[in-house]
Amino acid sequence: MKAYLALISAAVIGLAACSQEPAQQPAAEAAPAAEASAAPAEAAPAEASAEAAPAEAAAGNCSVVVESNDAMQFDTKDIQVSKACSEFTITLKHTGTQPKASMGHNIVIAKAEDMDGVFKDGLAAGPDADYVKANDERVIAHTKLIGGGEESSVTFDPAKLADGSYKFVCTFPGHAALMNGTLTLVD
Repeated sequence: MKAYLALISAAVIGLAACSQEPAQQPAAEAAPAAEASAAPAEAAPAEASAEAAPAEAAAGNCSVVVESNDAMQFDTKDIQVSKACSEFTITLKHTGTQPKASMGHNIVIAKAEDMDGVFKDGLAAGPDADYVKANDERVIAHTKLIGGGEESSVTFDPAKLADGSYKFVCTFPGHAALMNGTLTLVD
């Protein structure tokens, strides 16, 4: 009987420990993470869509900073690139704390119609290739895969953006459904 009570006590303690949130996760990050896991895979959490304004370079400024976090979110769903820029730089900042092995992010730019193939080939390429197939001609540009507290930049020629619809996406497995947006060439 003592062994039975000891086993039940251990199970109760184990379940109680599993039901608590990790101590290192700030309350501000806990709510979006819970919302993201409860939301359907194809819809972004309401907070993200309400705050996501177009990321556009100011006149004469041919760069933009995009932030990502541990809740699988970019802080924008639209990047506007001026035709006047001879070069355009996107800097990706990972504001979370998780390592790239478990919550890595990148930005990959391609035509909207090519994105499924780019994503599938990126998965096959694996993490050592930043989930981007080597020399993939469909990829306009991409950052390296980064973890919490890191950043990566990529510079490309906007002239590569001919007429068409372009997307940016995180190709880390499972992230593309939430972490994607539109890249638009503007006057």
